[in-house]
Amino acid sequence: MATVTAVASQARLGPIRQTYASAETFPPVARAYTEVSQVVRETGLLRRAEWFYALVGVAILLAFGGVITGFILLGDTWYQLLMAGALGILFTQVAFLAHEAAHRQILASGPANDRLGRILAAGIVGISLSWWNAKHNRHHANPNRVGKDPDIEVDTIRFLEEDAAKVNRLGALITRKQGWLFFPLLTLEGLNLHFQGLKHLLSRDDEVKGRWVELSLIALRFALYLTPIFLLLPIGMAFAFIGVQLAVFGVYMGASFAPNHKGMPIIAPDAKLDFFSKQVRTSRNIRGGWWATALMGGLNYQVEHHLFPSMARPYLSQARSIVMEQCRTRGVPYTETGLLQSYGIVIAYLNRVGLAARDPFDCPMVNRFRSV
Repeated sequence: MATVTAVASQARLGPIRQTYASAETFPPVARAYTEVSQVVRETGLLRRAEWFYALVGVAILLAFGGVITGFILLGDTWYQLLMAGALGILFTQVAFLAHEAAHRQILASGPANDRLGRILAAGIVGISLSWWNAKHNRHHANPNRVGKDPDIEVDTIRFLEEDAAKVNRLGALITRKQGWLFFPLLTLEGLNLHFQGLKHLLSRDDEVKGRWVELSLIALRFALYLTPIFLLLPIGMAFAFIGVQLAVFGVYMGASFAPNHKGMPIIAPDAKLDFFSKQVRTSRNIRGGWWATALMGGLNYQVEHHLFPSMARPYLSQARSIVMEQCRTRGVPYTETGLLQSYGIVIAYLNRVGLAARDPFDCPMVNRFRSV
């Protein structure tokens, strides 16, 4: 497996020198994607799998029925928080289906997938598919590329050393320990996903697709979801129920998406890479087979998903062997780890980036002369 050596950027950040991968680091692999996609197409792995998604849909509906029954039977008791946690898990599973519909993996036609995805995302999960698509499509086009991938842009968590170095003193308290704080902060990610979706839908952007349909679905969803909670539970328990559901949803979503790219090479803004190298070298698969696929909604096959975004979930494991063979032939590193190992990599990477954050007790003058 090839050794990855990143090329340093020109900008100095005091003692910090941000490193990016470039075309020199990852030489182009001519025709690699053309060859592997031809094999995948001839093998029939791009066909739809309506039967699979029908079974998954029925299983989720039955699980929702069980949770609703449990909610009614339990009544006024703190055991309701177990139902809240179960709802957080089920909403995440529905979000996986919405993600797949957005990639047009489920149904035969694009418009049908869009309608299904909108119902699942806005009507059941309560987040905006329009916002998700706008963000997620940019990520797929340029994973881990500085200035183009929204998933590594500045947020509470800083994914680039140059961004970590710019935090203020208050922000540095979080950023310097952001690896250890990553999973605790995910408890707020569910609330953030709802907020970002509504912010997008209520913006003045004229190009927001399905604005009023999504707003109507989200309003109806919250009415149907919140009304029985506040009618049947004491006010304090009702808020605790919602808090647990959002926390579980946020942690589950973040824990499923984070292992895919965090800690993988960061691509320079002007690097010219071929599609195959760009997608494979910035993605990480998770071992585990069928249980990992069920747990992560197919996101465990991130390499194959990025190469073939419209491939249905059941066929990703078969595509894996084809892609791995092409990587061996071409000398392209194929990254695959265990789930817990991936979390360790993410935490270590975020902590390493966080070291670039200014220490609130550092003397600016000392740092200035130290970097000379």
